[in-house]
Amino acid sequence: MKNVIFDLGGVVFARDMKTCREEFIRFFAFVRQAEMPWFWTEYDRGALTLEQTIAELAKYQGADVEYTRAMVDEAIALQQARVATEKLIYELKEAGYRLYVLSNMSKEFIAFLRNIPVYRAFDGEVVSCEEHTVKPEPAIYECLLSRYDLEPSQSIFIDDRKENIEAAEKFGIKGFLFDAKSPEKSCDELRELLLKA
Repeated sequence: MKNVIFDLGGVVFARDMKTCREEFIRFFAFVRQAEMPWFWTEYDRGALTLEQTIAELAKYQGADVEYTRAMVDEAIALQQARVATEKLIYELKEAGYRLYVLSNMSKEFIAFLRNIPVYRAFDGEVVSCEEHTVKPEPAIYECLLSRYDLEPSQSIFIDDRKENIEAAEKFGIKGFLFDAKSPEKSCDELRELLLKA
């Protein structure tokens, strides 16, 4: 194994739910559903602007537009690196792995995340809003493999959604389903797999 590919949301970055207001948690409960609302997927695809997404989200929640805008701003500002994953990333880097991002992420969110120091550890990235395709659509995986000339059999993809892992495996990429509720456990399992083999 030479290449480690990371999803971002829930795997590398997350909000600390212990410090989030109940009102905020309820408002964004939809992101933990099996299927995202259409407008959030299209926002990640880069097909909807932030303002269009806020308008759709306000309708979806039956909320005021300004209130919804404030909630989205808060959702961006609360993103932080997961301590366990950040540590693992630096260990993998030190061990000589090439590290990549493959993420469904909107323009405003990715702009914020790219300023967090751990992001500089990645050797390449494919982000949905810039490619106008989202996981688990085949095109986004094809983009990553061709852009960085990655050999699928030498690559492992870490994501917290089963359907995204299954799509990667169709290309011959090894999949690892990350447990977003137990990041330390998932990182220990990855350490065993990649650093102690």
